[in-house]
Amino acid sequence: MTEEPTTDLPDDFDPHARQLLVLPDRDAAEEAAEELSADHPDLGELEIVRDALAGEDDAEDAQWLVVAEPPETGWTPALLHTLDTIATSHEGWREES
Repeated sequence: MTEEPTTDLPDDFDPHARQLLVLPDRDAAEEAAEELSADHPDLGELEIVRDALAGEDDAEDAQWLVVAEPPETGWTPALLHTLDTIATSHEGWREES
């Protein structure tokens, strides 16, 4: 009996969904985007946007997002792990959009 290969991806995962790195401030977002672009130029231009929390007017209450479109072949577990590592190294996390 052969075992089927396993992945770290859930069954409902969309390999062509946009990924967001959610970061605490603009500097962290810019650093994460630079690092990701240097290591993975195939991702193209990354977008950095401010995401104000609902109902908050204070600029201090904002998160910054690095928006990454999927590569032509889709996201792989290794590439998603890279996104997670970069996000956490800048005190953030990754979300699927």
